[in-house]
Amino acid sequence: MPDVAEGINLSGKLSHENSDLNNLKFIGPLTRFKKRNLSKKHDLLVVLSGPEPQRSLLEEKLRIELAEFKGSILFVKGLVEAEQKKATQNNFTFYNYMEAEELEIAIQESDYIICRSGYSSIMDLAFLGAKAFLIPTPGQFEQEYLAKKLKKEGSVPSCAQHKFTLDKLQKIDIYTGFRTYNYNQNWAELFACFQSK
Repeated sequence: MPDVAEGINLSGKLSHENSDLNNLKFIGPLTRFKKRNLSKKHDLLVVLSGPEPQRSLLEEKLRIELAEFKGSILFVKGLVEAEQKKATQNNFTFYNYMEAEELEIAIQESDYIICRSGYSSIMDLAFLGAKAFLIPTPGQFEQEYLAKKLKKEGSVPSCAQHKFTLDKLQKIDIYTGFRTYNYNQNWAELFACFQSK
């Protein structure tokens, strides 16, 4: 399982419920990203994703709520199109999408991140030690559960999509942020069970 076995973990009951599996192994959080020593360029990064119409509804909501934000906003719409497009408007810089490496850099160059609370996003943010605000996709119960779990533990703030307001971003610094997780895995030991005898 991509999480830690004991203590404060990322997935809660999604992977830590009592199980009859006696060969279950936790391999630590997985991420496609690597840490870089980058200076901050953006005050806020917004990363949208997920199904329509919820992606568009959140984009519209955030454009309105963040209009009075004092600082630079890098806004990735999550629209995969034939070519990447960039536009600026006031303190917003909009991209229709970013490739994985561009997103990896953007997260590390941003003070705060607003994104969905999908498990892969949470693992990426935890690995990078990002300060985030989570907005689960309505009706996606895994995302809603993970956002509530992290909020209840005091790690990362979140709210329902329709309840987001600009002042909620002030809560980010009140929360502890993601804990440090062990990302060093002995892959040879882990996959030894697949070796022939």
